[in-house]
Formats: sequence, structure tokens, C-alpha cells
Amino acid sequence: MNSKKTRGGSPRRGLRGAVLGAAVVAALLTTTGCQGDDPAAAAPTAAPSGSASAGASAPETTAPTGDPGTGGSGPTATGTGGGGETGGGNGTEYPDCEADGLGTAVELQDAAGETPRHFLLTVTNRAKTPCVLNDAPQVRLKAGDAAPVVEPLGEPDTEPVVVEGGGKAYAGLYVFGNDEGGEAEYDRSDRFTATLVAGEGTELSGTLVFDLPGGLGTVSVDDAARVNGWAGTEGLAMRPITRL
Repeated sequence: MNSKKTRGGSPRRGLRGAVLGAAVVAALLTTTGCQGDDPAAAAPTAAPSGSASAGASAPETTAPTGDPGTGGSGPTATGTGGGGETGGGNGTEYPDCEADGLGTAVELQDAAGETPRHFLLTVTNRAKTPCVLNDAPQVRLKAGDAAPVVEPLGEPDTEPVVVEGGGKAYAGLYVFGNDEGGEAEYDRSDRFTATLVAGEGTELSGTLVFDLPGGLGTVSVDDAARVNGWAGTEGLAMRPITRL
């Protein structure tokens, strides 16, 4: 009696192995395809060279110095103090004032009915740039350069007065000191004139003319007259004069 023997590698086992192998290959192919379609699964790419990476700062740019758009200021020019001066320096960067560049005015400081004695002389700088007045003006109460110059009241201030463009400066003037009254005859004047002084004390060319204020044809003058030096305010100019 013949007996049948079975072999270890049966056709059924081989077929099952082939089926399992095909399934694994299919699964691998499916996984690879999914990864290719998913953007999140793509490998990271390098950032463009112009972009700022994390932890790094972009280079700063500096605008050129003096560029009007930046609000910065460029170099400013300053005067030397020599240009436009006549007769020497005055210790400032501005030129001495010139007679033809100043307007003049006179204001009576005494009350109505009193003898006219105290006057405020005012000059106005008609230019747009500053100029300088030195010491006290050389005032004459009579016409002509031969008339005596009024003596200054004490020592004039040696500090120059800078008159801004369109600004004003002042000098106080006392013209008459005689209190005798009566029928005495006194010198009379219908205007005052003044010569400016340069920084070194010499006279400048040109004459300032101060016409008397309205209502006054002439005023009595004598050798008691005094003038206060230039000042930047009316009070500084007149305060010493009103005490005379």
C-alpha cells in the first residue's frame, strides 16, 4: 500500500506569500504618493538672500549729513565782525550802524505846560540784518558841525548795543537847565543832530537829524545839556536823564 508524502513547501503556502508581498509593495507605493502631494511634507527651502533670518537684523542705512529731509542742520556761516565796519572793530560779529540806514524820532518826556527839557531819541534799524551802536551819539543842539557837542552824562557804556533788523535803540537827552526864567534870552533850537561813533571811538560819516515833535517849533537850550549813551530800552535811556 502506497502512502502519500506531503512536501514542506506546498503550493498554497507559496501563493499566500506572493499575495502578502504584493500587498506590502502596494502599501509602500501609496505612502510615497501621499507624501509627494502634501505641501507640508516638502523639505524646507533656503530663505531668499534679501530676507532677514530669525535672530539677525537688517543692516541700517544712514542718511547723508545735512540732508534737508532728515531734519539735520548743515553748517551755518557766522560773520567775522570786519565786514561793513567803518573805523575799526566793535567787538561783535556785526557792522557798525550807518546814519543812512537808521530812521529817527523824538518824543518829549515833560508834561504839558512844563519847560521842555527831557527828550527821548529813538533810532530804527531799517535793514533786515543787525548793526551796532557804540558809546553815546555826538549830539549837537544847533545847526552845523561847528556847534558844540553835548557832553555825555557820566561815562558812556562801553558795551555795544546790537540793534536787530527792524529793531530800535534809544538815547536820553536833556537840553536846558536854566531855571531863572523872566526876560532872559536863551539859545533856541528847532532840531537836534547826531553823529555816530565807530567801535574804536572815531566819528562815522553821515548825520542823524531829529526833528522836534509836533507842537514844538523851537526849544531853549544851554550848556547844561547832557546825553545818555545808547540803550536797548526806553527806561535805561531815560532813567538817568529824568533825574536832572
